[in-house]
Amino acid sequence: MDAPVAERVYGDPVARWFATEAYRITDTARLVAAAGEQLVLAGIPLYRLAYFQLTLHPEFQGTAHFWRRGRGVETGTRPHGDNQDAEYRDNPLPTVFEERRTVRVRLDRVEPQAPLLRQLKDEGATDYVALPLLFTNGHVDALSIVSDKPGGFSDGDLDRMFLLQFAFTRLVEIHSLRDTAANLLDAYVGRAAGQRILAGEVKRGDGQTIEAVIWYCDLRGFTRASDRLPRDTVIALLNDYFDTMGTIVTDAGGEILKFMGDGMLAIFPVAAPADRAATASRAIRAAGSAIDAILVLNRIRAAEGAPAVRFGLALHLGEVTFGNIGASRRLDFTVIGPAVNYAARLEKLCRALDRSVLVSETMAALLPEEELTPLGAHALKDIDRPQAIFGLKGVPAS
Repeated sequence: MDAPVAERVYGDPVARWFATEAYRITDTARLVAAAGEQLVLAGIPLYRLAYFQLTLHPEFQGTAHFWRRGRGVETGTRPHGDNQDAEYRDNPLPTVFEERRTVRVRLDRVEPQAPLLRQLKDEGATDYVALPLLFTNGHVDALSIVSDKPGGFSDGDLDRMFLLQFAFTRLVEIHSLRDTAANLLDAYVGRAAGQRILAGEVKRGDGQTIEAVIWYCDLRGFTRASDRLPRDTVIALLNDYFDTMGTIVTDAGGEILKFMGDGMLAIFPVAAPADRAATASRAIRAAGSAIDAILVLNRIRAAEGAPAVRFGLALHLGEVTFGNIGASRRLDFTVIGPAVNYAARLEKLCRALDRSVLVSETMAALLPEEELTPLGAHALKDIDRPQAIFGLKGVPAS
Protein backbone atom coordinates (compact mmCIF):
# COMPACT_ATOMS: atom_id res chain seq x y z
CA MET A 1 0.00 0.00 0.00
CA ASP A 2 1.25 3.49 -0.81
CA ALA A 3 2.42 5.62 2.10
CA PRO A 4 0.05 8.44 3.12
CA VAL A 5 0.45 11.62 1.08
CA ALA A 6 1.73 13.67 4.03
CA GLU A 7 4.42 11.07 4.75
CA ARG A 8 5.41 10.92 1.08
CA VAL A 9 5.62 14.70 0.82
CA TYR A 10 7.40 15.58 4.02
CA GLY A 11 9.67 12.57 3.85
CA ASP A 12 11.04 14.13 0.66
CA PRO A 13 14.07 16.37 1.37
CA VAL A 14 12.95 18.88 -1.28
CA ALA A 15 9.51 19.11 0.33
CA ARG A 16 11.15 19.75 3.70
CA TRP A 17 13.24 22.48 2.07
CA PHE A 18 10.12 24.11 0.62
CA ALA A 19 8.42 23.98 4.03
CA THR A 20 11.33 25.16 6.17
CA GLU A 21 13.70 27.25 4.03
CA ALA A 22 12.21 28.37 0.72
CA TYR A 23 9.72 30.77 2.31
CA ARG A 24 12.66 32.85 3.57
CA ILE A 25 13.62 33.74 -0.03
CA THR A 26 11.72 36.90 -0.97
CA ASP A 27 13.25 37.45 -4.43
CA THR A 28 11.43 35.38 -7.06
CA ALA A 29 14.46 34.85 -9.32
CA ARG A 30 16.49 33.60 -6.35
CA LEU A 31 13.64 31.26 -5.37
CA VAL A 32 13.55 29.74 -8.87
CA ALA A 33 17.34 29.30 -8.88
CA ALA A 34 17.36 27.74 -5.41
CA ALA A 35 14.47 25.41 -6.29
CA GLY A 36 16.30 24.21 -9.39
CA GLU A 37 19.45 23.48 -7.39
CA GLN A 38 17.49 21.65 -4.69
CA LEU A 39 15.68 19.47 -7.22
CA VAL A 40 18.97 18.45 -8.84
CA LEU A 41 20.49 17.66 -5.44
CA ALA A 42 17.43 15.51 -4.69
CA GLY A 43 18.04 13.40 -7.79
CA ILE A 44 15.53 14.93 -10.22
CA PRO A 45 17.20 14.92 -13.68
CA LEU A 46 16.44 18.59 -14.24
CA TYR A 47 18.08 20.59 -17.03
CA ARG A 48 15.83 23.68 -17.03
CA LEU A 49 13.21 25.11 -14.67
CA ALA A 50 11.08 28.08 -15.75
CA TYR A 51 8.43 30.03 -13.87
CA PHE A 52 6.01 32.21 -15.86
CA GLN A 53 4.37 34.89 -13.75
CA LEU A 54 1.43 36.89 -15.10
CA THR A 55 1.07 40.23 -13.37
CA LEU A 56 -0.64 43.60 -13.50
CA HIS A 57 1.85 46.10 -14.82
CA PRO A 58 1.42 49.10 -17.17
CA GLU A 59 4.32 48.09 -19.43
CA PHE A 60 4.31 44.28 -19.57
CA GLN A 61 1.93 41.40 -18.96
CA GLY A 62 4.29 38.97 -17.31
CA THR A 63 7.74 37.96 -16.16
CA ALA A 64 9.60 34.73 -16.87
CA HIS A 65 12.45 33.32 -14.78
CA PHE A 66 14.59 30.69 -16.53
CA TRP A 67 17.04 28.52 -14.57
CA ARG A 68 19.43 26.17 -16.36
CA ARG A 69 21.65 23.70 -14.58
CA GLY A 70 25.13 25.15 -14.21
CA ARG A 71 24.14 28.51 -15.73
CA GLY A 72 22.03 30.20 -13.08
CA VAL A 73 18.82 32.16 -13.66
CA GLU A 74 17.78 34.70 -16.28
CA THR A 75 14.71 36.94 -16.14
CA GLY A 76 12.72 38.48 -19.00
CA THR A 77 9.42 40.29 -19.49
CA ARG A 78 6.69 39.95 -22.11
CA PRO A 79 5.08 43.17 -23.43
CA HIS A 80 1.32 43.60 -23.59
CA GLY A 81 -0.33 42.51 -26.82
CA ASP A 82 2.09 39.70 -27.76
CA ASN A 83 -0.36 36.84 -27.15
CA GLN A 84 -1.26 36.32 -30.80
CA ASP A 85 2.17 36.03 -32.40
CA ALA A 86 3.02 32.66 -33.93
CA GLU A 87 5.98 32.01 -31.64
CA TYR A 88 3.76 32.27 -28.57
CA ARG A 89 0.76 30.41 -30.00
CA ASP A 90 2.97 27.48 -31.04
CA ASN A 91 4.36 27.28 -27.52
CA PRO A 92 2.79 24.78 -25.05
CA LEU A 93 2.12 27.60 -22.55
CA PRO A 94 -1.19 28.86 -24.05
CA THR A 95 -2.67 25.43 -23.36
CA VAL A 96 -1.48 25.61 -19.75
CA PHE A 97 -2.81 29.14 -19.19
CA GLU A 98 -6.06 28.88 -21.13
CA GLU A 99 -7.07 25.27 -20.49
CA ARG A 100 -5.35 24.87 -17.11
CA ARG A 101 -3.91 21.49 -17.97
CA THR A 102 -0.50 19.88 -17.93
CA VAL A 103 1.39 19.43 -21.20
CA ARG A 104 4.15 16.85 -21.72
CA VAL A 105 6.27 16.46 -24.84
CA ARG A 106 8.75 13.56 -25.07
CA LEU A 107 11.39 15.39 -27.05
CA ASP A 108 13.49 12.26 -27.59
CA ARG A 109 10.54 10.56 -29.36
CA VAL A 110 9.15 13.34 -31.58
CA GLU A 111 10.28 16.12 -33.88
CA PRO A 112 8.53 19.13 -32.30
CA GLN A 113 7.23 22.00 -34.44
CA ALA A 114 7.16 24.67 -31.73
CA PRO A 115 10.29 26.86 -31.98
CA LEU A 116 10.87 26.68 -28.22
CA LEU A 117 10.74 22.89 -28.17
CA ARG A 118 13.00 22.62 -31.23
CA GLN A 119 15.53 24.84 -29.50
CA LEU A 120 15.41 22.75 -26.33
CA LYS A 121 15.84 19.55 -28.30
CA ASP A 122 18.85 21.06 -30.09
CA GLU A 123 20.32 21.77 -26.65
CA GLY A 124 20.00 18.08 -25.78
CA ALA A 125 16.68 18.11 -23.91
CA THR A 126 14.73 14.87 -23.88
CA ASP A 127 11.54 15.67 -21.94
CA TYR A 128 9.39 18.78 -21.44
CA VAL A 129 6.56 19.21 -18.94
CA ALA A 130 4.54 22.40 -18.36
CA LEU A 131 2.17 22.60 -15.39
CA PRO A 132 -0.48 25.15 -14.30
CA LEU A 133 -0.01 26.82 -10.93
CA LEU A 134 -3.52 27.47 -9.62
CA PHE A 135 -3.79 30.31 -7.11
CA THR A 136 -6.49 30.55 -4.48
CA ASN A 137 -8.10 33.54 -6.25
CA GLY A 138 -8.42 31.69 -9.59
CA HIS A 139 -5.30 33.23 -11.16
CA VAL A 140 -3.04 30.89 -13.17
CA ASP A 141 0.74 31.02 -13.53
CA ALA A 142 2.83 28.28 -15.13
CA LEU A 143 5.89 26.19 -14.39
CA SER A 144 7.90 24.16 -16.88
CA ILE A 145 10.52 21.49 -16.20
CA VAL A 146 12.91 20.08 -18.77
CA SER A 147 15.17 17.01 -18.54
CA ASP A 148 18.20 16.09 -20.63
CA LYS A 149 18.47 12.58 -19.19
CA PRO A 150 18.12 9.74 -21.74
CA GLY A 151 14.51 8.65 -21.48
CA GLY A 152 13.50 11.88 -19.72
CA PHE A 153 11.66 12.00 -16.42
CA SER A 154 10.63 8.74 -14.78
CA ASP A 155 7.14 8.21 -13.37
CA GLY A 156 8.68 8.58 -9.90
CA ASP A 157 10.30 11.89 -10.86
CA LEU A 158 7.00 13.27 -12.10
CA ASP A 159 5.11 11.97 -9.08
CA ARG A 160 7.48 13.91 -6.83
CA MET A 161 7.22 17.00 -9.02
CA PHE A 162 3.43 16.97 -9.04
CA LEU A 163 3.40 16.86 -5.25
CA LEU A 164 6.02 19.62 -4.96
CA GLN A 165 4.07 21.69 -7.49
CA PHE A 166 1.58 22.65 -4.76
CA ALA A 167 4.28 23.81 -2.35
CA PHE A 168 5.88 25.90 -5.09
CA THR A 169 2.48 27.36 -6.03
CA ARG A 170 1.78 28.59 -2.50
CA LEU A 171 5.19 30.29 -2.33
CA VAL A 172 5.00 32.04 -5.69
CA GLU A 173 1.40 33.07 -5.01
CA ILE A 174 2.73 35.14 -2.11
CA HIS A 175 5.45 36.56 -4.37
CA SER A 176 2.91 37.32 -7.10
CA LEU A 177 0.47 39.11 -4.79
CA ARG A 178 3.31 41.18 -3.34
CA ASP A 179 4.70 42.04 -6.78
CA THR A 180 1.26 42.95 -8.12
CA ALA A 181 0.60 45.23 -5.16
CA ALA A 182 3.99 46.90 -5.60
CA ASN A 183 3.53 47.28 -9.38
CA LEU A 184 0.09 48.85 -9.00
CA LEU A 185 1.18 51.20 -6.24
CA ASP A 186 4.25 52.23 -8.25
CA ALA A 187 2.05 52.92 -11.26
CA TYR A 188 -0.72 54.80 -9.49
CA VAL A 189 0.88 56.59 -6.54
CA GLY A 190 4.65 56.45 -7.25
CA ARG A 191 7.49 54.33 -5.90
CA ALA A 192 8.23 56.21 -2.67
CA ALA A 193 4.57 56.57 -1.74
CA GLY A 194 3.93 52.93 -2.67
CA GLN A 195 6.74 51.72 -0.43
CA ARG A 196 5.37 53.73 2.47
CA ILE A 197 1.85 52.40 1.92
CA LEU A 198 3.10 48.80 1.81
CA ALA A 199 5.06 49.49 4.99
CA GLY A 200 1.75 50.26 6.72
CA GLU A 201 1.33 54.02 6.36
CA VAL A 202 -2.37 53.81 5.46
CA LYS A 203 -4.07 55.81 8.21
CA ARG A 204 -5.71 59.03 7.06
CA GLY A 205 -3.59 61.93 8.27
CA ASP A 206 -0.38 59.92 8.45
CA GLY A 207 2.50 61.84 6.94
CA GLN A 208 5.68 63.74 7.54
CA THR A 209 7.14 67.13 6.77
CA ILE A 210 9.92 66.99 4.22
CA GLU A 211 11.90 69.50 2.19
CA ALA A 212 11.71 69.05 -1.56
CA VAL A 213 12.02 70.69 -4.93
CA ILE A 214 8.49 70.90 -6.31
CA TRP A 215 8.02 70.29 -10.04
CA TYR A 216 4.67 71.56 -11.30
CA CYS A 217 3.97 71.49 -15.03
CA ASP A 218 1.03 71.53 -17.41
CA LEU A 219 0.23 71.79 -21.10
CA ARG A 220 -0.29 75.17 -22.71
CA GLY A 221 -3.50 75.52 -24.73
CA PHE A 222 -4.78 72.10 -23.70
CA THR A 223 -8.36 73.18 -22.99
CA ARG A 224 -8.73 74.64 -26.47
CA ALA A 225 -7.04 71.60 -28.05
CA SER A 226 -9.24 69.13 -26.17
CA ASP A 227 -12.37 70.94 -27.39
CA ARG A 228 -11.46 70.68 -31.08
CA LEU A 229 -9.40 67.46 -31.35
CA PRO A 230 -10.78 63.87 -31.46
CA ARG A 231 -10.65 61.96 -28.20
CA ASP A 232 -7.93 59.53 -29.32
CA THR A 233 -5.75 62.41 -30.50
CA VAL A 234 -6.10 64.12 -27.12
CA ILE A 235 -5.21 60.90 -25.28
CA ALA A 236 -2.18 60.37 -27.52
CA LEU A 237 -1.09 63.97 -26.87
CA LEU A 238 -1.34 63.51 -23.10
CA ASN A 239 0.46 60.17 -23.18
CA ASP A 240 3.32 61.57 -25.30
CA TYR A 241 3.67 64.55 -22.98
CA PHE A 242 3.42 62.67 -19.70
CA ASP A 243 5.70 59.86 -20.90
CA THR A 244 8.38 62.39 -21.87
CA MET A 245 8.11 64.43 -18.68
CA GLY A 246 7.66 61.44 -16.39
CA THR A 247 10.68 59.57 -17.72
CA ILE A 248 12.91 62.61 -17.27
CA VAL A 249 11.71 63.21 -13.70
CA THR A 250 12.10 59.61 -12.55
CA ASP A 251 15.47 59.19 -14.29
CA ALA A 252 16.69 62.26 -12.39
CA GLY A 253 15.60 60.81 -9.04
CA GLY A 254 12.27 62.61 -8.79
CA GLU A 255 8.97 61.13 -7.67
CA ILE A 256 5.79 61.66 -9.70
CA LEU A 257 2.91 62.17 -7.28
CA LYS A 258 -0.11 62.77 -9.49
CA PHE A 259 -1.50 63.70 -12.88
CA MET A 260 -4.25 66.32 -12.78
CA GLY A 261 -5.89 66.62 -16.20
CA ASP A 262 -3.02 68.05 -18.23
CA GLY A 263 -0.89 68.82 -15.15
CA MET A 264 1.80 66.82 -13.37
CA LEU A 265 3.03 67.24 -9.80
CA ALA A 266 6.38 65.74 -8.82
CA ILE A 267 8.98 66.25 -6.12
CA PHE A 268 12.72 65.84 -5.70
CA PRO A 269 13.08 65.13 -1.96
CA VAL A 270 15.99 66.78 -0.15
CA ALA A 271 17.60 64.10 2.02
CA ALA A 272 19.51 66.57 4.23
CA PRO A 273 20.14 70.34 4.32
CA ALA A 274 23.60 69.78 2.85
CA ASP A 275 21.92 68.23 -0.23
CA ARG A 276 19.76 71.26 -1.12
CA ALA A 277 22.06 72.63 -3.82
CA ALA A 278 22.68 69.22 -5.39
CA THR A 279 18.95 68.45 -5.45
CA ALA A 280 18.17 71.84 -6.99
CA SER A 281 20.83 71.22 -9.66
CA ARG A 282 19.34 67.82 -10.50
CA ALA A 283 15.92 69.36 -10.92
CA ILE A 284 17.26 72.17 -13.13
CA ARG A 285 19.16 69.71 -15.32
CA ALA A 286 15.96 67.68 -15.63
CA ALA A 287 14.10 70.83 -16.70
CA GLY A 288 16.70 71.46 -19.40
CA SER A 289 16.37 67.85 -20.53
CA ALA A 290 12.59 68.29 -20.69
CA ILE A 291 12.94 71.24 -23.05
CA ASP A 292 15.26 69.25 -25.33
CA ALA A 293 13.05 66.15 -25.21
CA ILE A 294 9.89 68.11 -26.06
CA LEU A 295 11.68 69.65 -29.06
CA VAL A 296 12.49 66.13 -30.31
CA LEU A 297 8.96 64.96 -29.58
CA ASN A 298 7.49 67.88 -31.53
CA ARG A 299 9.61 67.03 -34.58
CA ILE A 300 8.23 63.50 -34.49
CA ARG A 301 4.67 64.74 -33.99
CA ALA A 302 5.02 67.27 -36.82
CA ALA A 303 6.12 64.50 -39.18
CA GLU A 304 2.96 62.61 -38.21
CA GLY A 305 0.75 65.67 -38.68
CA ALA A 306 0.03 65.86 -34.94
CA PRO A 307 -0.19 69.14 -32.98
CA ALA A 308 2.87 70.38 -31.11
CA VAL A 309 3.28 70.03 -27.35
CA ARG A 310 3.78 73.28 -25.42
CA PHE A 311 4.22 73.29 -21.67
CA GLY A 312 4.82 75.45 -18.64
CA LEU A 313 6.97 74.27 -15.71
CA ALA A 314 7.58 75.84 -12.32
CA LEU A 315 10.35 74.82 -9.92
CA HIS A 316 10.28 75.82 -6.27
CA LEU A 317 11.93 74.54 -3.11
CA GLY A 318 10.21 74.39 0.26
CA GLU A 319 8.71 72.29 3.03
CA VAL A 320 5.72 70.08 2.24
CA THR A 321 3.60 67.59 4.12
CA PHE A 322 3.87 64.19 2.42
CA GLY A 323 1.20 61.71 3.44
CA ASN A 324 -2.38 60.41 3.37
CA ILE A 325 -5.10 62.94 2.68
CA GLY A 326 -8.72 62.45 1.63
CA ALA A 327 -12.01 60.82 2.56
CA SER A 328 -12.22 57.93 4.99
CA ARG A 329 -12.57 55.36 2.19
CA ARG A 330 -10.65 57.09 -0.61
CA LEU A 331 -7.19 58.45 0.17
CA ASP A 332 -4.55 60.21 -1.86
CA PHE A 333 -0.87 59.96 -0.97
CA THR A 334 0.42 63.38 -1.98
CA VAL A 335 2.06 66.60 -0.83
CA ILE A 336 0.32 69.70 0.46
CA GLY A 337 1.47 73.01 1.87
CA PRO A 338 2.19 76.62 0.95
CA ALA A 339 5.20 75.57 -1.14
CA VAL A 340 2.98 73.46 -3.42
CA ASN A 341 0.52 76.33 -3.79
CA TYR A 342 3.42 78.66 -4.61
CA ALA A 343 4.68 76.36 -7.38
CA ALA A 344 1.20 76.11 -8.90
CA ARG A 345 0.82 79.91 -8.94
CA LEU A 346 4.32 80.36 -10.33
CA GLU A 347 3.51 78.02 -13.22
CA LYS A 348 0.57 80.24 -14.20
CA LEU A 349 3.11 82.98 -15.00
CA CYS A 350 4.67 80.86 -17.77
CA ARG A 351 2.03 82.01 -20.24
CA ALA A 352 2.25 85.69 -19.24
CA LEU A 353 6.06 85.70 -19.45
CA ASP A 354 6.13 83.43 -22.53
CA ARG A 355 8.54 81.00 -20.82
CA SER A 356 8.57 77.22 -20.67
CA VAL A 357 10.38 77.11 -17.31
CA LEU A 358 10.21 79.47 -14.35
CA VAL A 359 12.32 79.20 -11.20
CA SER A 360 11.51 80.67 -7.79
CA GLU A 361 13.91 82.90 -5.86
CA THR A 362 14.33 80.16 -3.25
CA MET A 363 15.53 77.75 -5.92
CA ALA A 364 17.66 80.41 -7.65
CA ALA A 365 19.59 81.07 -4.44
CA LEU A 366 20.97 77.50 -4.64
CA LEU A 367 22.07 77.65 -8.28
CA PRO A 368 24.97 79.30 -10.12
CA GLU A 369 24.02 82.75 -11.45
CA GLU A 370 25.22 81.85 -14.94
CA GLU A 371 22.48 79.23 -15.27
CA LEU A 372 19.61 81.69 -14.75
CA THR A 373 18.10 84.78 -16.31
CA PRO A 374 16.42 87.30 -13.93
CA LEU A 375 12.92 88.12 -15.14
CA GLY A 376 12.07 90.78 -12.54
CA ALA A 377 9.54 90.80 -9.72
CA HIS A 378 5.98 89.68 -10.43
CA ALA A 379 2.78 89.40 -8.46
CA LEU A 380 1.50 85.94 -7.60
CA LYS A 381 -2.07 85.31 -6.53
CA ASP A 382 -2.54 85.55 -2.73
CA ILE A 383 1.16 86.38 -2.20
CA ASP A 384 1.65 89.67 -0.35
CA ARG A 385 4.52 91.15 -2.34
CA PRO A 386 5.89 90.75 -5.86
CA GLN A 387 8.27 87.80 -6.19
CA ALA A 388 11.63 87.64 -7.98
CA ILE A 389 11.30 85.17 -10.84
CA PHE A 390 14.01 83.52 -12.96
CA GLY A 391 14.21 81.69 -16.27
CA LEU A 392 16.81 79.29 -17.64
CA LYS A 393 19.66 81.06 -19.43
CA GLY A 394 20.01 80.19 -23.07
CA VAL A 395 16.42 79.00 -23.35
CA PRO A 396 14.43 81.21 -25.74
CA ALA A 397 10.94 82.37 -24.98
CA SER A 398 8.35 79.69 -25.64
